Formats: sequence, structure tokens, C-alpha cells
Amino acid sequence: MEQTNYPQNTDSDSGITSSSNPQKENKKIIAGILGILFGSLGIHKFILGYNKEGLIMLLVSILTCGLGSAIMGPIGLIEGIIYLTKSDEDFYYTYQVNHKGWF
Repeated sequence: MEQTNYPQNTDSDSGITSSSNPQKENKKIIAGILGILFGSLGIHKFILGYNKEGLIMLLVSILTCGLGSAIMGPIGLIEGIIYLTKSDEDFYYTYQVNHKGWF
């Protein structure tokens, strides 16, 4: 089993340690669905704040008159599936905190 080392918050009153709440900014579902449906346009990258990567995907698809979509589409599909299969906490720390741009 893979062990992750994420920041922990300690409740000073009870002494209980819990993981920080990644729910407040988690864009996992919307990024995953957009990656699957519109992956070749890079919209899922823009949602996550990866403007450079999103622009690369968009320009490759448009400037090649759609031929680049044959490459960018499967990349978006794979990324969308990866996003949706990660746990909420893993997704948050991998893509929103650590800013992993590709896969």
C-alpha cells in the first residue's frame, strides 16, 4: 500500500491529528470530466490553473487544423481518467498544491 506524507493539522483542544481538508478547493470532478470530454482543447488544464499546458494543448489542436487533436485527445482522456481515479486528497496535493502539469 502506498504511504503518503501530507501535512497534518493537530487540534490543540483534543490533541487529535487529522489530515488538512482538501475539499475547499478540490476541482477533481470538473477537471476529470472536462479532460474526458474536451481533452484535446486543454480546458481541464485551464480549470486547474495550468495556463501554459492548456495553451499548448489548445494551440496544437487548432493550429494543426484538428490533426493534433489525434494526439491531444488521448492525452486529455488519460489525464481525465487519472484525475477521477485518484483520491480527493491525492488529487489535491498532486495537482493543486504541487502543480504537476502533465500526467
